[in-house]
Amino acid sequence: MPTAVRISDELLKEAKKFSKIEHRSLTGQIEHWARVGKCAEENPDLTYDLIKEILLGIEELDQGEKSQYNFD
Repeated sequence: MPTAVRISDELLKEAKKFSKIEHRSLTGQIEHWARVGKCAEENPDLTYDLIKEILLGIEELDQGEKSQYNFD
C-alpha cells in the first residue's frame, strides 16, 4: 500500500538526478537507495559493489533468469 513520505529537498534533488542517470523512476530510485541502505546496515562488512551484485542476483532469481547454485 503506497504511503506518502516527506523527504528533504536536498534528498529529492539528488534522487531526481540519479534517477535520470540510472533510468529509474523517482520512486524507484528512492526505493533502490532504501534497499541498499537496509542491506548495508544489516551487513556492515559488505562493500557497495557486493551489495549491488547480491541484489542483482536476487532479482535474477525472482525473474527466473538464473538458477540457484547448490553447494555439494
